[in-house]
Amino acid sequence: MLYDEQGWARRGEYGPKVVAFGGGHGLSATLRALRHLSRQITAVVTVADDGGSSGRLRQELDVLPPGDLRMALSALCDDSEWGLTWRDALQHRFHTDGPLDNHAMGNLLITTLWDLLGDEVAGLDWVAKLLHCEGRVLPMAAAPLVIEAEVDFGGKIRTIVGQSKVAKTEGKIKSIRLTPNDPPVRPEVLQAIAEAEWIIMGPGSWYTSVLPHLMLPQIEHALAKSNAHKALVVNLAPDGTETSSMTIADHINVIREFSKDLTFDVVVIDPSTLEDYSAADQAAKELGAKILLRQVSLGPGKLPYHDPLRLAAALRDAFEGYFGDVGEKE
Repeated sequence: MLYDEQGWARRGEYGPKVVAFGGGHGLSATLRALRHLSRQITAVVTVADDGGSSGRLRQELDVLPPGDLRMALSALCDDSEWGLTWRDALQHRFHTDGPLDNHAMGNLLITTLWDLLGDEVAGLDWVAKLLHCEGRVLPMAAAPLVIEAEVDFGGKIRTIVGQSKVAKTEGKIKSIRLTPNDPPVRPEVLQAIAEAEWIIMGPGSWYTSVLPHLMLPQIEHALAKSNAHKALVVNLAPDGTETSSMTIADHINVIREFSKDLTFDVVVIDPSTLEDYSAADQAAKELGAKILLRQVSLGPGKLPYHDPLRLAAALRDAFEGYFGDVGEKE
């Protein structure tokens, strides 16, 4: 039996091979949830961040932005005193009047290992060993990317360049692109997709963390032809910027603009966020998916963040084939 009587993965049981795509806080929430269900997790992380500590290291050293990679590693750390202590060390930020101000220690450690080893994946694997991670973290591409968006500001179209600026734009995004548009993808990413039993996309900043994965031809093609089950986890609320005018149905529909062949098995939606069930249901059906309505938020009156345990319960239902009311198995 894969799960115990509560539905969580038992120690000694590896669980399904799962690949999760995203970046930042959204991917971290997914990874914290998946750790209850599997010991075979691969996180594929966007590498377009150009702000804060990551942006400074990227500009000064011409490296991949390490911040989202660090957050994914921290989410997968072991729950022992060793793992949690090193997680806190990785997440620690310096607050000084000097050049170290706002740098995360983990960003510096990851960048150091890249410089020593000359290989980004090897460096991330070493940090994973340090944290006793239950899973692996891989960069989406082998080169840092730039996000550019055409944004409509009340009828005036402007080009916004850079992930940090696109994520905060208050206009309506009309189109988005990556530079370079067909960067090299690490073979480890393609191998993980080929071996996956489940693929999870979202939640997260839709245009700057989730959709960029589908903008890389190699990844989009591998996902479209994969025989793995696939789940799309939509956001709990508009982020106030890049998707402020988008409904839940819009979030689902935009997937088809970036991949004509990709299908999903299930779309996970918190009932409190659903404005129009019929519109969302139609959008899900066009992706080949069924809607899985579950409370996955922290709850009323709290910030619109995913609760790892509730999200884990929803994904467990998807893994086990429950798509209707709780306890109803198809």
